[in-house]
Amino acid sequence: MPYLLPKDRDRLDPLINQLAEAISEENRAGDINYIINQLLLGNIGQGKYKDYNELVGTLEAAKLEFYRRKVAPYEEKKAKENGDLEGFASN
Repeated sequence: MPYLLPKDRDRLDPLINQLAEAISEENRAGDINYIINQLLLGNIGQGKYKDYNELVGTLEAAKLEFYRRKVAPYEEKKAKENGDLEGFASN
């Protein structure tokens, strides 16, 4: 995760907050997918393999960071509440 300097956060956060508020609950996945793709298309650089590779790597890192911070703790909580996996189901 790129832990940005406060000055960089101050520059970006108002725009991100405005965009987040514009996302509809009814079409959240579609809206977010569109936004991500438009951001990527607007940042292709020279359109060389290096540029595409950097953007795909950024997506992967963002996915992993979101999973680590939000999804994994949720899954741990649910495993404690409902019981963890215990191997193959018996017949």
